[in-house]
Amino acid sequence: MTERILIVDDEPDIRDVIRDILMDENYSVEQSANATEAREMMAAFNPDLVLLDIWMPDIDGITLLKEWVSQGIDKPIIMISGHGTVETAVEAIRNGAYDFLEKPLSTAKMLVTIERAFQNTRLVKENKELRDRIEPLSNLIGSSQAMTLLREQVQRIAPTESRVLISGEPGTGKRVVARCIHQSSSRKKGPMVEFNLAGVSETMLPVQLFGLEDGENIQIGRLEQAQGGTLYLDEITDLSLATQSVLENVLEQKQFMREGGSIFLDIDARIISSTSRDIEKEVSERRFREALFYFLDVVPLKVPSLRDRTEDIPELVTFYTNWMVKNENLNYSRFSTAALNLMRNYSWPGNIRELRNVVQRLLIMNSSDEIGLEETQNALGESQPLQQKIVTSQAVKDLELRQAREIFEREYFIHQLNKTNSNIAETARNVGMERTHLYRKLKALDIDPKQLNDT
Repeated sequence: MTERILIVDDEPDIRDVIRDILMDENYSVEQSANATEAREMMAAFNPDLVLLDIWMPDIDGITLLKEWVSQGIDKPIIMISGHGTVETAVEAIRNGAYDFLEKPLSTAKMLVTIERAFQNTRLVKENKELRDRIEPLSNLIGSSQAMTLLREQVQRIAPTESRVLISGEPGTGKRVVARCIHQSSSRKKGPMVEFNLAGVSETMLPVQLFGLEDGENIQIGRLEQAQGGTLYLDEITDLSLATQSVLENVLEQKQFMREGGSIFLDIDARIISSTSRDIEKEVSERRFREALFYFLDVVPLKVPSLRDRTEDIPELVTFYTNWMVKNENLNYSRFSTAALNLMRNYSWPGNIRELRNVVQRLLIMNSSDEIGLEETQNALGESQPLQQKIVTSQAVKDLELRQAREIFEREYFIHQLNKTNSNIAETARNVGMERTHLYRKLKALDIDPKQLNDT
């Protein structure tokens, strides 16, 4: 698709020269001589990029820039001026301009700047599409008490500008929580830029985070890409102490400078960070700066592990099954009650990430309409029959009463059913219950006697 560029300048000769250059580069071009025409052309032409002169007879370019930014127009806007100063350039960038060019315009520099702006726009769009494909979850799934509480916390936090520190084991969905906060915030129309700090070399991290200026070559960093939106710093505790110090100073001053640059840029991004480690322990053992911790930890959020909300597993399995059938062209198969029970009783060291992989593997390998116990055991590496893993007495004592009672009752009734080879009448006599009451209890505990018998 041909990219559209709007030129806003009160000098017709300059407009015509720029138009001819851009049309030779196969851009679609329109012109405006003042702010009034520019407003009309913004609506009618819907440009992908704007070249905006600062000095115009009716309304100056900076005022028009502020107006468009306040309206949520997120096109890259490149300011141009024949009376440019460092202060003018800084003001333009601070107010949302993508870049600043001085007159007389260098054709080469103008074209490079325009192409770089389009590349950045495409990169942000591609990153969003890739994230949506890799991580289909756009909300927090689960009806458990833990997830209900987490959703309530997210809804309270999202409308604020507060910094958030998300903690939780690997694979629990910390990134999903960050995205939910962004999508429910006033910044939802802005970019959501995710930066995983794990494994990034200390020498390259400043460039990737703050950007780089090398002559006419400018590389935009994650912090700049997140302007007007949210920057999500994943695995914040992987930063070295030296880099932590730099980040702490930048965030407190609310300004940063590209590597090799000379202009400070204001930060207009909400910071959400996350860690899989015990960050308070990292602070106490002086591996993480205390001042940075308190700066980031304005609002702490803890994402529960999957083993702490196993009642959500059937809902998660259903979601991932439907998503993969729709988006990955896999054949639909339902999970048997025995398979779901086994999954509920599995420890899930890899949390939701592991569950998703298991569901995908089973859908790929299964050739029937139903995924049963044996296939699920193989996928999980399990060899034991369907039964609740034995929990130590002390572990049970540390749980809430409702959870401890459910674990005991499941173990108790599965044991009784196994003794009678799932004979309901005999089991009812042994446990001193009416058969109808026993059926209701087994259904409430999600125990299927037929599946037990099959094992």
